[in-house]
Amino acid sequence: MSTGQTALVERLKPREMSDAAMAVLDEQGTVVGWTPTAESLVGHCAQDVVGRSAARVLPCDEEELQVSAFARQCRAQGGWSGTAAVRHRDGHTLELNLRISLLRGQDTASRWLISLTDAAVLSSGTADASLREPLLVPPPIGIVVHDPQLRCTWVNDAMERHDGVPRERRLGRPLTDSMPGFETEAFETAMRRVVQNGTSTVHEYRAWRARREHTFSASFFCLQDADGEASGVCSVIVDVTGSQRLCERLAVLSEASTRIGSTLDVLQTAQELVDVAVPLLADYAIVDLADSVPLGEEPSVRTDTMSDRPCIFRRSGLASIHQGVPESPWVRGESVLVSPTSPFARVLRTGSSHLEAVLDTSPGTWIDHDPCRAEKIREHGMHSLMVVPIRTRSAVLGVALFARTADPAPFQEDDLLLAEELVTRAALSLDNARRYARERTAALALQRNLLPHRLRGGTAVEAASRYLPADMDAGVGGDWFDVIPLSGARVALVVGDVVGHGINAAATMGRLRTAVHTLADLELPPDELLAQLDNTVRRLTEGDADSPDHTPAVVGATCLYAVYDPVTRKCTMARAGHPPPAITDPQGHVTFPDLPTGAPLGLGLGLVPFGAVEVELPEGSLLAFYTDGLVESRDDDIDAGMHRLGAALARTGQSLEDLCSSVMESLPTQAPSDDVTLLLVRTRTVNATQIASWDLPPEPTVVRAARHMTARQLGEWGLEHLVSNTELIVSELVTNAIRHGAGPIRLRLIRHQVLTCEVFDSGGCYPRLRHARSVDENGRGLYMVAQLSSRWGFRSATGGKLVWVEQDLPSAPSHAQEPGLAPHR
Repeated sequence: MSTGQTALVERLKPREMSDAAMAVLDEQGTVVGWTPTAESLVGHCAQDVVGRSAARVLPCDEEELQVSAFARQCRAQGGWSGTAAVRHRDGHTLELNLRISLLRGQDTASRWLISLTDAAVLSSGTADASLREPLLVPPPIGIVVHDPQLRCTWVNDAMERHDGVPRERRLGRPLTDSMPGFETEAFETAMRRVVQNGTSTVHEYRAWRARREHTFSASFFCLQDADGEASGVCSVIVDVTGSQRLCERLAVLSEASTRIGSTLDVLQTAQELVDVAVPLLADYAIVDLADSVPLGEEPSVRTDTMSDRPCIFRRSGLASIHQGVPESPWVRGESVLVSPTSPFARVLRTGSSHLEAVLDTSPGTWIDHDPCRAEKIREHGMHSLMVVPIRTRSAVLGVALFARTADPAPFQEDDLLLAEELVTRAALSLDNARRYARERTAALALQRNLLPHRLRGGTAVEAASRYLPADMDAGVGGDWFDVIPLSGARVALVVGDVVGHGINAAATMGRLRTAVHTLADLELPPDELLAQLDNTVRRLTEGDADSPDHTPAVVGATCLYAVYDPVTRKCTMARAGHPPPAITDPQGHVTFPDLPTGAPLGLGLGLVPFGAVEVELPEGSLLAFYTDGLVESRDDDIDAGMHRLGAALARTGQSLEDLCSSVMESLPTQAPSDDVTLLLVRTRTVNATQIASWDLPPEPTVVRAARHMTARQLGEWGLEHLVSNTELIVSELVTNAIRHGAGPIRLRLIRHQVLTCEVFDSGGCYPRLRHARSVDENGRGLYMVAQLSSRWGFRSATGGKLVWVEQDLPSAPSHAQEPGLAPHR
């Protein structure tokens, strides 16, 4: 609750009247009754003022009270209120709020009740400007003066409006005659206590007025005579219903400010709204949001309500005073259809709230078109409802409904104002949550598109991965990993880390991942690929630096690139400032190979070459590629993290997925300060029966022999349907090696997920696809190869170059065993 709201609540408390100084004057302005509170305020005791003129303390003399225009105005209006200066007994002047009320007795006799309160106390504290209005029109005050026997002697006209008892019926009678009912005993007990003790007290009670329950505050004051003895009791009755309701509403709004919007979850915020409303405002409340809002999308319900088709909403929040919310036909999260003739559709169309103080359930109303709700309305006795649109700056997100079942009082305009205030506060939180959901969905979509959807290890490896961003809210980061199929059944294994995390790091990561894919297609060795990637990062950084309004690319990225060949079981690795991989042999022994560190990418150190290391791996070896977020934490250095990783990887016999989970579970429990990435691969080996290789002399006559050997091998593999195309491919590649290459020629066939045909020669002339003209006699060979294959290319090899061609393998028939030339394996 704000400071202003607290001050207002303090000002509305009934204790104000109990602290007032009370005095009773006769028609001549003589004090005939004095209260102890008056003595406390102005310093005069009853013996000083009773029987004397009020001019002793009031700012007027006896003559003015009898004949002045002010006195006549008071009598004509039945009283007066305002601020006045009153003399204290010690001589100083007090600024007091003064209220003069006319009391009537038997026949035409009259008295004046003077009420004085300290203006400085009442004006302390600053209330919100929008909440001061209820104090400008004070509620009517009922006043009754009783003698010591509790018989009514004086009463003002406002008292009849409080309890409906006429003055003639009240005067001269005891309290039991003028106020029958259950409150009489409590009143009498309080009044007798006041007479006996000479103190003041306050009693609150409730009564029905105009078909609505009201709350009254009764303050009782002991009137003293000139001897200081009790001469009667003054009862001041105030209807505090408005003040109480305002205090209750301030309490509701205060609670709403702390409970609504505690998270950036749309459905949770909707539930918090109804939880605040029940039971403080309603017995049953629901929130229905446009179906697209929980997904973060912009709602279009205003357009939909213009048609005759039902609108589709999602029940996002519901609460009730009854366990299980039996009033709702739909559970939370279910789709809800809204009839175009219902108040819900009208509220969405107009953007204005709907108040139905007395719910009309008779035939012919909108309920007839909504049987699901009609059944619940009649079953649970809903008799009053409010429907409030949930509006934002640009759209209507949905509606909130508030209904009363057990509470017999119907909703009124002030209830609707409170409901609108609650919904307005919730709408801001809902819109923030919706925007967050949209941004997070976009960020996650970006991350999903930047990282591989599935890992294709092919014949070479089995792979599994885990990714844990440090920015858990956005779910994006700068780490990446890849398993890239290469020619010859080989595979490239990549892991990288861009400095920082969040959306900018993810965008830079996407650029680097694309660059790595492009360079991998060029079949570059790992060290050469990192050198080219370093140049790419430096060019990107330099280009971004030229734009003053663009955030520069993140520099200092690290990367580890490895190529594994399942034919030779050799893995070549190079790294640029990245942690080394972990290698676990089939027996569970873990090592971290000693690789040249290399400088991080983009630091301008391109003159220092990257070094590559080649290792031979037993079949079934486990390689772990990771980022430093996995092995570094706020509390542990990288050595402790690598030891922890090695211990987790040494658990043999687990599947890769289970092993990934075990490694991630070994992380410290606190949230990671950096993105965490783990890529696990288990190596495979291409069986020797899947490989055929021949060394060929560089002579034109060998082309025919190469075709025949290829046909025989394909026959052994049961691939006769590929013989004709493969013979053409082999003929073209071997012929080109003889014409444009040098040294010995090697022909190799590999049957794995595809059929790979490779031809090696020691020449330095790389093939280039040409589009021959109709008059050209040459230049159509590689074009024909490209047409017959799924893809083709070339790469550098030790001592020369290698041209490769891949063909897809359809469903292969059964293997045929035919005699033929045995290949070198």
